[in-house]
Amino acid sequence: MSANNHWVLPQGIEEALPEQAALLESTRRELLDMYRCRGYELVMPPFVEHIESLLTGAGHDLDLQTFKLVDQITGRTLGVRADMTPQVARIDAHQLNRDVPTRLCYIGTVLRTRADSFGGSRSPLQVGAELYGHSGVESDVEILGLMMSTLDLVGVNDVYIDLGNVDIFRGLAKQAGLTAEQEAELFGLLQKKAVPEIEAMLQSLDIGETDKNMLAALAGLNGGDDVIASARQQLSSAGAEVLAAIDYLEQVASKTRASYGEVNLHFDLAELSGYHYQTGMVFAAFVQRSGQAIARGGRYDAIGEVFGRARAATGFSTDLKNLMQFSDRSHTVADKVFAPASDDAQLRSKIDELRQQGVIVVEQLSGQTASASDMGCSRSLELADGTWVVR
Repeated sequence: MSANNHWVLPQGIEEALPEQAALLESTRRELLDMYRCRGYELVMPPFVEHIESLLTGAGHDLDLQTFKLVDQITGRTLGVRADMTPQVARIDAHQLNRDVPTRLCYIGTVLRTRADSFGGSRSPLQVGAELYGHSGVESDVEILGLMMSTLDLVGVNDVYIDLGNVDIFRGLAKQAGLTAEQEAELFGLLQKKAVPEIEAMLQSLDIGETDKNMLAALAGLNGGDDVIASARQQLSSAGAEVLAAIDYLEQVASKTRASYGEVNLHFDLAELSGYHYQTGMVFAAFVQRSGQAIARGGRYDAIGEVFGRARAATGFSTDLKNLMQFSDRSHTVADKVFAPASDDAQLRSKIDELRQQGVIVVEQLSGQTASASDMGCSRSLELADGTWVVR
């Protein structure tokens, strides 16, 4: 880097200038207030942890996303958090150690070695919520509803939700007797909806035709409510685990609509995001202006096991900075009052009074020539008949 380019930030690393920072901060406060009113307690996990704890149950993908460094005190490997979900699971399982359902929320910057998409951020402002200690439709619907309320508060419109259940693919793969390598390869092809490649791979496997047909059907089982009926028909030879997962999907959709009105729901039985640690229901939010999900969530009951308690768990997360790109919110320029440079005790008292009322008061500095308007102030404190007044 040349001497005159020291101000250039690393690719995928951003900073927020005053207007954007003000909008992010006001939205952050509103979100946390909304979560608090619904019983979600705020936690603040550390930015750096021992790598073993940070990557527990999170799979290979998160390992690749995590910056690693050596602790100069202990010599142990540390990781900079790339996802706060495992940290919050650790807090629930080990630090809090409660026996009742626990609702936790969080917001903070995470750092990733690479962006999720081309041109994306490597330093998202991750916000999310987790519900521990309840296994059932009600908790999944609550988290799904909280995700939708988050998008609504931020001002993201025309959202549609994809619903899936990883137990469907997992059950079919187990029934077909796929090896771990075969399962991983098929998983990758399903994520790309690569139908010809899926069919070619399945034909090369030494498994039954019924199993091949059911696995191949997953790529096409996406769309509206009719997907559920189609799934029951095309996967009728599947085991009880798969059929129960289809029923579960239908129940979540039904209760979500009953609780939140008409929601734009879609079903995608090949939606396997977070497959390596998710244990059932998965969901993702999309808008027409983005080919990538803007929020994701689902159930991950086993993630706390290594911390001593494999509690039932469901949650969602999103990147607040990314959401603001699709938001109809705008920054409202604050009304500022300009105070002249003076040692007058009455002026100081008036300034303190205004600030206690929440008014922004910008004080003139000694020797400053910039006017009130130059400082972004629409009003000024002026002395009138021995009293300081705002004009």
